[in-house]
Amino acid sequence: MKTNGGTELGRYLRARRAQIRPEDAGLPAGAGIRRTPGLRREELATLAGVSVDYYTRLERGRETNPSPAVLDALARALRLGPDAHERLRELAELASGRLTEPHPTTEFTVRDSVLRVLEALRPLPAYVLSPYSDMLAANTPGRRLMPGLWDWPAQERNVARYLFLHPVGRTLYVPWEETVARSLAHLRAVGGRTPDSPRLTALVGELMLKSPDFAGLWDRYEVCERSGGVKTFAHPKVGTMTLTYEVMQLARTGGQRLVTYQAEPGSTDEEAMLRLETTARQVA
Repeated sequence: MKTNGGTELGRYLRARRAQIRPEDAGLPAGAGIRRTPGLRREELATLAGVSVDYYTRLERGRETNPSPAVLDALARALRLGPDAHERLRELAELASGRLTEPHPTTEFTVRDSVLRVLEALRPLPAYVLSPYSDMLAANTPGRRLMPGLWDWPAQERNVARYLFLHPVGRTLYVPWEETVARSLAHLRAVGGRTPDSPRLTALVGELMLKSPDFAGLWDRYEVCERSGGVKTFAHPKVGTMTLTYEVMQLARTGGQRLVTYQAEPGSTDEEAMLRLETTARQVA
């Protein structure tokens, strides 16, 4: 996967290098103003134990077959976590041609059996996302969890788009900044093997143009595949609630994920969550 701008591997390396300060890597900051954000190429090459020429060729896409040992050394120098390290390996495989980008299969069609699972989970909010965070299906509390999203046409119902462009999406999550950063890191991870997907490219292009906040976070190239966690909602209809969520991969779907929410039994958070199911007024 190589373009006139180099490989996705090279772009990833540049983005992550820019986030490491010399002092974070045990290097002296030096005197004067540094023109390069983060580490210089020669500094990272030294930390990773490779030549500056070799590392420069990696970033520029002229070297596309780094060894596993080199990738591990770069990951250590860049202080990558497990998900980000795995992303580095995937991009190296794509650059070398050892890994081909998968073709979309059924990633936007939700099986009837999964739809029945969504209904069986009520009153817990639950929904199904595509690999690129398109909202594909939801039960009633799942729909009501994100007010306004379902007012959009089906092809526009994307969680990332909602977070950055919908007025409720920008106030629903507390704190918003942490939520969107995690969401984009996850989008980077799950879209990792198809970075040139037309669906993903169109979404990123739109948000780059319409949201400076998105552009800044996307360029950081943070990667973290989420399997669960905690979110706090400042919901306009049922009030503030903190919910635990789980993310489960659905087999044979091209990367669909089932997301479910729950609250501590007997808590005020659970009371608020249950109002998503029982309220008579449609809030989605």
